[in-house]
Amino acid sequence: MARTSKRIVLKFGTGILTQPEANTLDHGQIQRLSSEVAAAIRAGHECLLVSSGAVGAGLMTLGLAERPRDLAGVQACAAVGQSKLMNLYETAFATHDLHVAQLLLTYRDLDSRKSYKNAGNTINRLLLQKNVVPIINENDSVAVEELRFGDNDRLSAEVAQLVGADLLILLTSAEGLLNGKELIREVDDIDSVMEYVEPTTGKLSVGGMASKLSAVKMAVKAGIPTVIASGRAPGIIASILAGEPVGTRFVVNGGASK
Repeated sequence: MARTSKRIVLKFGTGILTQPEANTLDHGQIQRLSSEVAAAIRAGHECLLVSSGAVGAGLMTLGLAERPRDLAGVQACAAVGQSKLMNLYETAFATHDLHVAQLLLTYRDLDSRKSYKNAGNTINRLLLQKNVVPIINENDSVAVEELRFGDNDRLSAEVAQLVGADLLILLTSAEGLLNGKELIREVDDIDSVMEYVEPTTGKLSVGGMASKLSAVKMAVKAGIPTVIASGRAPGIIASILAGEPVGTRFVVNGGASK
């Protein structure tokens, strides 16, 4: 029998952490999502966040109307915004008697066998504390790879493999994977649905559904079921964990899960 508690990696995209009408973080959203993560932890699950939003958080401080196109501009926004993002998470989780731990990674860290092992050991040690939520982000202020791999989508799949996750949840501004206006509820062959991807991104984000499906493919190949769902829908995390028909589920081996 599969265990009821799971090790879950949740990826929060820029589009669900920022206010659509302004270049600023959405404090209410961060509080709500943190509350949902806290509820999952109280239910016995281990939760790790891969959170975008640092660049978006830095835009307003630097007086920029949109995401910079130059690398130095992106990195400057990230350097300013990362502390603001983490302060909001720290405050939000503190109301649930939870602490946060920040891990900034680059793909070079995950390509190095020694760094890969060290990152995994650090995360596992943090999860042993039971009252700490690891929050992982691309180290935008020094890395260039983020511009190619999307809005932390691939990083979330890499982290899911690193920690041996039972489930990867990608929360985005979309309801899930759509075929026109119809939501696709379950997918067991990612290649068969690539034709439904529309090449769109938000004004502050750099990902998109193509980036997410690439991450999903990595995770599912590693045996990790994945869900893409709307991070704007209240109670979405609990609904996913309860097996309710929300978002798009990408199953492993015809529906087998850990």
